[in-house]
Amino acid sequence: MANKKVRLNPEQKKAVDTIEGPLLIIAGAGSGKTGVVTSRIANMLNHGIPQASILALTFTNKAAREMEERVKQITGSKCSNLTVSTFHSFGVQILRRKAHYLGYRPNFSIYDQNDQLTCLKEAARELKLTYEFQELKDLAFFFSDIKTGRKEWDNTNDQHKPLYDEFLEHMKLYNAVDFDDLITVPIQIFEQFDDVLSEYQERYRYIMVDEFQDTSLLQYHFIDLIARKYGNICCVGDDDQSIYSWRGANYHNIRQFEMDYPHLIEIKLERNYRSTGTILEAANAVIANNTNRKEKELWTEDTEHDRTIKILNPDDDKLEADFIIDRIHELRASDNATFGDMGILVRTNSLCKSMEDALLANNIPYTVSGGQSFFQRKEIKDIIAYLRVITNPDDDVNLLRIINTPRRGIGKKALQTIVDTSQHLNCSLYNAITSLVQGQNSALRPNTLSDLQDFMELVETYRDHFEEGQTDLAEHLREMYESIDYWGHLIQEFSSSANEKAAKYRFDNLLMFADFLERWERNADNMEPTLVKWLNRITLNTKDDGDPDQGKVNLMTIHASKGLEFDHVFLAGVEDGIIPHARSVAESKDMVEEERRLFYVAITRARKKLFITHCQTRRTMKETVECVPSPFLEEIPQGLLEHVEDSDYNISEEEAADRAMASMPWNS
Repeated sequence: MANKKVRLNPEQKKAVDTIEGPLLIIAGAGSGKTGVVTSRIANMLNHGIPQASILALTFTNKAAREMEERVKQITGSKCSNLTVSTFHSFGVQILRRKAHYLGYRPNFSIYDQNDQLTCLKEAARELKLTYEFQELKDLAFFFSDIKTGRKEWDNTNDQHKPLYDEFLEHMKLYNAVDFDDLITVPIQIFEQFDDVLSEYQERYRYIMVDEFQDTSLLQYHFIDLIARKYGNICCVGDDDQSIYSWRGANYHNIRQFEMDYPHLIEIKLERNYRSTGTILEAANAVIANNTNRKEKELWTEDTEHDRTIKILNPDDDKLEADFIIDRIHELRASDNATFGDMGILVRTNSLCKSMEDALLANNIPYTVSGGQSFFQRKEIKDIIAYLRVITNPDDDVNLLRIINTPRRGIGKKALQTIVDTSQHLNCSLYNAITSLVQGQNSALRPNTLSDLQDFMELVETYRDHFEEGQTDLAEHLREMYESIDYWGHLIQEFSSSANEKAAKYRFDNLLMFADFLERWERNADNMEPTLVKWLNRITLNTKDDGDPDQGKVNLMTIHASKGLEFDHVFLAGVEDGIIPHARSVAESKDMVEEERRLFYVAITRARKKLFITHCQTRRTMKETVECVPSPFLEEIPQGLLEHVEDSDYNISEEEAADRAMASMPWNS
């Protein structure tokens, strides 16, 4: 198949044609960066560079899939040997092949934050240490900083080193790695085993890094180890969109890259293909107030759309949400917009509540990004793990998750004995437990054997319950909560009175989970209400996709909106203390510039229309507070803003439709 032609402006073409040596592409928002990256890969292939020699890294699976698909479209090739991946997925690829160099067993688990906290608590118990839940979370963040080099041991924190070492031992015993390990462990392997590093240097002679401003010092070191031998590395990014310092991102990597590769070529992409001139003028005016940045100014030839940005100052957050709902109705009626064309952006998750209430009340389909999925909550994952072991006792990963949740007194030594027995007999952990319980000369203490036998009886009892006629699944699930005393487990986890509400909140989630199951098994259209089918269902599809032609309104944090764009953007809660966020600014004065970059990112998500709201009062958890507009609003030229009253848009969907019909040409 012939290559698909891609139209490029002069700067883009220069970036695509520069395929040898180090290259820095400064790509402004909406400047066609993805097209440049994919066209450059296609051009490399056209010049005879093998697919297997190219490594392209980005930060989300969605971006990686899009990049790979566009390369396929341009080249007409399947590109089956091309590596397009996220940093962490690439780290997983390396670990799957090379983790045994550091003593990991095959099929290791990757722990999320909740799993990590559970393991950390186990390690603390082994050392006879007790911590409140928040203390454990703080320690987990601190240990992450230590592991990734963001902090170092000194006389103010070295009292935690024994726990850190014990935590690492527990992780290794559970044959588990965490998110940080997906970068740090490959680096350890590269630095300790020259033959492995050489293998990857020879394999990947051409490297591209997208969203380079979001890389951490560690990620840059990771990829620099591979790239340094041949120097064919292209980094694409925009320091004005660096908004992830809280997770280690460091836009100073751009400066470091310039120092490490002093002969690099730099190309700036400033022409914007996304937003109207009004939106870009506002964005340029705001970001110009940052001092430590590469000079650039976005521009566009698009002058056809609205010449002002609408701004509203409602009395409270309920009226703010009502305004946004009314405007969504009007846009659907007058602009023929779909729900998927619209994004509601907020600085923090806490601002989503009133928005969700309004969307639900108006039967508007929506999706939330930047928050945690219901099925990813720790308590839900624990119960799902129980159900998976009940349906398949040989599921080692889920058995390890629940064998001590709630606590059963099965300590580190007992677990090691179970793992060793499993390896010796070449069987599952459950079968190893069976062997130990039924054996004549078990290495385990009688109390431990009794606890393990109780655990096995629990699994077998509920296997029978869930299989008996396949009815009343939800009722059996609620009984199981009591049998394992998960409420007691939560009370123990959140031991202080201040956290008792958190325990109740989590148990309420479990009751909701049982309600979900009950509604599903009672659905008349469900011809086979089995537990296995339910588990498969929530794995494959945990949400209603709605009307594919209309999509869903996108409710998300500004951080989650990075890399996305919408025809119509509602930027809510633009108030001092929210953006710039009070806590961030309190931590460091430098954070004001990152908060401004965050505001810049929010503005540049809009293609056609931008609506900004800031309330006079806003409800918090305990009280109603007076609000002050964000100082960033003063940085937008006032001639670009149209201040509107909420009454101007306080219309029903029917009224909006009538207004749209009246404006049709056949009615004029």
